[in-house]
Amino acid sequence: MSPTQGIKTVLHSVSDLSKAKEVYTALLGIAPQADSEYYVGFDTAGQHIGLVPNGGPQASPSPVAYWHVDDIQAKLAEVTAAGAVVREEPKDVGGGRLVATVTDPDGTVLGLLQDR
Repeated sequence: MSPTQGIKTVLHSVSDLSKAKEVYTALLGIAPQADSEYYVGFDTAGQHIGLVPNGGPQASPSPVAYWHVDDIQAKLAEVTAAGAVVREEPKDVGGGRLVATVTDPDGTVLGLLQDR
């Protein structure tokens, strides 16, 4: 079994990226480090908080916590063997970063993230 590095990234699905950016800027007390029409991201207190318009690729109405792992394929195999179901296969989202999502037996979406 391979350990995780913990939850370091949480993505929030938002209906209005501009309005959400204002709220999260006020909440976190910092300007976003990533700011585009398809993604806004804040790095604060050792975590990355991301805003994804219209559900983004994970299309989840709830925030998705991403567990950082050293080997996304190995961790995916471990969690699916334990009963998780793949929702989104690993894909490169830029800069060599790989993300995938699975659901646990209750349907909760769990994210996996590997930086190369």
